[in-house]
Amino acid sequence: MDELAALLDGPRARGAFVIRSVLDPPWSVRVEDRAPLSVIVMVRGDGWVVPDSGAPVPFHEGDVVVVRGPGHYTVADDPGTAPLAVIHPEERSTTPEGDELCEAWDQGVRTWGANPDGAVVMISGTYRFDGEVGGRLLSALPHVAVVSGDALVPLLATEVAKDLPGQQAVLDRLLDLLLISALRALLARETSWYRAHLDPAVGRALRLLHEAPARPWTIAALAGEVGVSRAALARRFTELVGEPPMAHLTSWRLSLAADLLREPGTTLEAVARRVGYGSAFALSSAFKRVRGERPSAFRRR
Repeated sequence: MDELAALLDGPRARGAFVIRSVLDPPWSVRVEDRAPLSVIVMVRGDGWVVPDSGAPVPFHEGDVVVVRGPGHYTVADDPGTAPLAVIHPEERSTTPEGDELCEAWDQGVRTWGANPDGAVVMISGTYRFDGEVGGRLLSALPHVAVVSGDALVPLLATEVAKDLPGQQAVLDRLLDLLLISALRALLARETSWYRAHLDPAVGRALRLLHEAPARPWTIAALAGEVGVSRAALARRFTELVGEPPMAHLTSWRLSLAADLLREPGTTLEAVARRVGYGSAFALSSAFKRVRGERPSAFRRR
């Protein structure tokens, strides 16, 4: 499993919160929900995302906006428009003065806004997850990024207002597909992550390390598997990934271990075996050396 698959496997099938907003200019919504990742799809109209730190980012009809949390931001028709509503954690909405808006702006199935026939239509999806592996990928993304949408945008716009059996699963899958497409585009243009996975030798080395972290890897064994010299693999891997192969393997193993430690009833010995350490003591020592705390302390926290 690579970072993109791990990121999407966390929120997928967890009932991601999806809502359709209908608004008329001038409009502005302050978002303070501290979600790790949000997706905004502009079905009709134009707008701006205004992060608390950073320049305003425009987006247009058909665009998909990916916002990396947990920082606050504002979505508006113009960067200077004062907020009409504030979105809080747990999908709660209020006026800037604190009056409840959820019932007042309820416009039917997954639809929210001051006017049911508003000129602007947006779909927002909010992902919440705690995974260490997916968090590695999130850290490579910009705080706000815009990509062009695709054929899924009108399909999502149609499905979000339906209330049929299995509808949440349909929306989860559509939102995930839209997010996958957006993240691939972002990673290809923003980071070396995508280039590393496309490289014939480095990409195969990454897949081997990610899919079989428990194997007793050495740089020689890894180079033999991908068919290049140890020196060539080490040089190219470090250039594209930003760290040597064995350092990446250690980081990957410990991220996997951190996710496994969140699972109730999982023993440290079992986690150690799954991620490639010979004993609980060996995993505990590596965890403390790299992450600054013992697995037991991490699990309690």
